[in-house]
Amino acid sequence: MKGRIIVLDHIEGQPAAALMQDGRLEDLLLHPADGPPAPGAIFRAVVDRPVKGQGGVFLKLPEGQSGFLRQAKGLAPGQALLVQVTGYAEPGKAVPVTSRVLFKSRHAIVTPDAPGLNISRRIRDEDLRDGLLEIAHEAMADVPERFGLILRSAAGQADPDEVFADIEAMRDLAGHVMAEVAGVPELLVDAPDPHLMAWRDWADPAPDQVADHPGCFEDLGVLDAIDALQDPAPLPGGGAMFVEPTRALVAVDVNTGADTSPAAGLKANIAAARDLPRQLRLRGLGGQIVVDFAPMAKKDRRQLEQVLRAAFKSDSIDSTLLGWTPLGHYELTRKRERQPLSESLSA
Repeated sequence: MKGRIIVLDHIEGQPAAALMQDGRLEDLLLHPADGPPAPGAIFRAVVDRPVKGQGGVFLKLPEGQSGFLRQAKGLAPGQALLVQVTGYAEPGKAVPVTSRVLFKSRHAIVTPDAPGLNISRRIRDEDLRDGLLEIAHEAMADVPERFGLILRSAAGQADPDEVFADIEAMRDLAGHVMAEVAGVPELLVDAPDPHLMAWRDWADPAPDQVADHPGCFEDLGVLDAIDALQDPAPLPGGGAMFVEPTRALVAVDVNTGADTSPAAGLKANIAAARDLPRQLRLRGLGGQIVVDFAPMAKKDRRQLEQVLRAAFKSDSIDSTLLGWTPLGHYELTRKRERQPLSESLSA
């Protein structure tokens, strides 16, 4: 099964999407279980109370839920404002939100309160950029000056009429929602489901195939790949990478297996570093990550760090690489952009 394939199906009646590359599962989107709002949802919220020492405020969301905004300046209890969910809340904590609301689609992102017309740097053809800029100016001609626009890389491969229609749809949605500031806490725009996210975010590069027939998850090996995520990730040479979430952090242990050669540790560690972003992404894991790499010479740490940085640079989820601890572990933090796979499948 060669090529880039988007697979759209359902698991237990809920929409799910998978991205396969040459038969390997590269990404997985599942419908979130009942619980905290999903990233992308837009709410009208009401300021509840400031949090001393944290520079933020708690917000009242619909149905008695609570949000946390890392901003306090200019906000007063009882004030209504629009916010967007940025990640999944840890158990017992408020939903993280931002007041910088974005309206994101396949080709366009409308940015209220961030004016300007911008085009993805991945579109390098100057004639194409000029043509897209003309479309953007035409589509955004009658919107408030505070509205900005970003054209995504997928716009460079799309029909101009399709790009214009996409901008128009996001522009109109943004105008309607941004006018709904006053009132009680309310959900204004729901988070996208996995099928919509796949259409929106997996368009560049264009897939070789889109499979959406009933049972395609089983036919194309997605279900088997999901089952394999319950086990350690295999590494070349018989080693394995154990990815184990705890309440406080995600622990990753790299094992060389039966390989006892002098370079076994470095080889296993490089393979693990290259695959770590994918393993975390598929498992929906974020927060604090601590990696216990296989034993290797200290002089090899710089090479391993270069591999790690290259691997996470191409990942779609924001991560911050922090470095080595005195005990020789490697630490990083990762945005909680997805619900853990174990929770999604147990819903």
